Amino acid sequence: MAATADGKKLVRSPSGLRMVPVNGAFNSPFSLDEPQWVPDKECPRCMQCEAKFDFLTRKHHCRRCGKCFCDKCCSKKVPLPRMYFIDPVRHCAECALISQKEYEFFDKQIKVLINGATFLVTLGSLEKGETMDCRLSNNHRYLYLDGANHVEIEVPRIIRVQVLTEGFTPGGGNTHATGMLVQYKTLGSQELKQLKLSASDDFSSNKKVSVGWLAAMHKAAKLLYESRDQ
Repeated sequence: MAATADGKKLVRSPSGLRMVPVNGAFNSPFSLDEPQWVPDKECPRCMQCEAKFDFLTRKHHCRRCGKCFCDKCCSKKVPLPRMYFIDPVRHCAECALISQKEYEFFDKQIKVLINGATFLVTLGSLEKGETMDCRLSNNHRYLYLDGANHVEIEVPRIIRVQVLTEGFTPGGGNTHATGMLVQYKTLGSQELKQLKLSASDDFSSNKKVSVGWLAAMHKAAKLLYESRDQ
């Protein structure tokens, strides 16, 4: 086990090498714990095709769900950033599809969120908004909003995210994102707070960047909700 200067350490588990935060309290809110592997003695057959394990048909564990499969049913190796794996790891077919979609989020949308975008931010019930730069912290734990004032929102305390759109057709097409409502709680309080992010053509930043940031934040919220359910 080796610690690095940026607050992370290299650990080896039966599933592979992982680069995890030294302090677990600083885990990404999108992270998942490694699953407990189904004990070998409890799976004499592949849990997908029911092939019997023997000297020729070896068993393998999916790194995402922990179930055991034959090589044919667990042959895919896919990146799994939500568990901090350095290299792609073995997945069953079902889990591989999920992890591949999540990898695209970590590879693209996370970068969009960290780079940030500019919005008109309205806090609570205030009528007047403030132009602020919004971005996700590098460890994914905070939303930073900077303008004349500075606001920090802990991502794990975000309760609800709603994308605001305009434009409508009977088929539901031709709508585009114009903003977002974010409901959250602060440390030590059960009071639900809210802020509104509004994209505008008046800002010097490209509106396309703001709309892309909103789309990425919406995907991040979905992952956040899923993490709480797992």
